[in-house]
Amino acid sequence: MLGGSAFSSATFDDNAFDDLEAPLLAELPHPINWNLLTAEEAETAWIELNRWVNWLRRTYGLPASIIPPFWHRHPELVWELSALHLHWLSAYDPDQHGSAPFGWHRDFADARARLHDWVATSGTRLDRDRPTRQTAWPGEPPSDAVEETAITNRDDDFIAFVVADVERRRGSEQQSMSEPRPT
Repeated sequence: MLGGSAFSSATFDDNAFDDLEAPLLAELPHPINWNLLTAEEAETAWIELNRWVNWLRRTYGLPASIIPPFWHRHPELVWELSALHLHWLSAYDPDQHGSAPFGWHRDFADARARLHDWVATSGTRLDRDRPTRQTAWPGEPPSDAVEETAITNRDDDFIAFVVADVERRRGSEQQSMSEPRPT
């Protein structure tokens, strides 16, 4: 509704075009290194990825054997889904070539196969989850036993997981700021 009045002449005052060096977009899509995110960055990244994963699984009717409810508790799934999200953002960027979405769908088929393999290996399911088993190499102590837990409320678990992750990162940030700097 442009003729309506969401816009007024005050919206386009004399200073509106002063900062010609500012980016036109808020931020271009970029890879996320989950190991290096600050607490604030991680909170935003988790929320954005969770929204997109929910959209993806509903739009494409993906079963829990591809994207299980506790995907966020399995780093191998987080990294794959995060990369797939970035690829999707880039493929559907308005400046992208018109065939980019086709390439995304081709790569999505490969990603679904990898996700299926990792879900099968990890043992996470629709109604139960366990940490991905780790294989101890010769000379390492044996891996801890893994126990399954029932999934009763996925959203509550996701929130608790993100809060714990953000608090852990915040604690690390505070600790690194309080450590003496070498001179």
